[in-house]
Amino acid sequence: MTEALYEREPYQKTCEAVISVVDTDANWFGTDRTVFYAMGGGQPGDTGLVRFDGKETRIVDTRKDRESGTIFHYVEEGAELPAINAKVVLEIDWARRHRMMRMHSCMHLLSAIIVAPVTGGQINDGRGRLDFDLGNVLDKEELTSSLNELIKKGIPREYEWITTEELDAQPELVKTMAVQPPRISGKVRLVNFSGVDLQPCGGTHVANSNEIGPVRVDKIENKGRHNRRVTIVFDE
Repeated sequence: MTEALYEREPYQKTCEAVISVVDTDANWFGTDRTVFYAMGGGQPGDTGLVRFDGKETRIVDTRKDRESGTIFHYVEEGAELPAINAKVVLEIDWARRHRMMRMHSCMHLLSAIIVAPVTGGQINDGRGRLDFDLGNVLDKEELTSSLNELIKKGIPREYEWITTEELDAQPELVKTMAVQPPRISGKVRLVNFSGVDLQPCGGTHVANSNEIGPVRVDKIENKGRHNRRVTIVFDE
């Protein structure tokens, strides 16, 4: 299993690690620890660099093997891979990661404004969306105004950990209908934007809502009789 450093410290940009497994055919390697976020929960995997033996290789995607818990770092096709047991330095593309953190946090605040079950969602670089089990008509301008007011309040974010049994006893904490939060060694991480939103989530988030910056509702789409898709973009 790879130790996922980002679960407790999303602002850590680099770390030393040891190569635990290599697949030259699939162009990936695994490590004992990493700062690279593994794709999941609608958030893409991190990109960045791995440095070893005075060389540098580009990492283009990061994913997790659910059976072993190993996080796979995918490199460009044909790029050189480090050897098993090699000591390496991993460095994420911080500017991209921070944009993901900002947008993922924004999605949490959006789910606090629109009180309805979440049927789906996706985060991309500079854009995010949530689908709601909702028949009501939503107003773009009102949503944009409410979201920005919440962001500017400077709401602190904290992480809390509960047992899987505690989560099962509080099913109302899970807002997503199709995706269950990751359960790690019998524990689940809660993301708490104090007094506004509390829900289990394995993604990366900013420490304070004001880091998100100004946003706007780009579009609201009807994706079924009881499904409204709200797409948010940065308004910079």
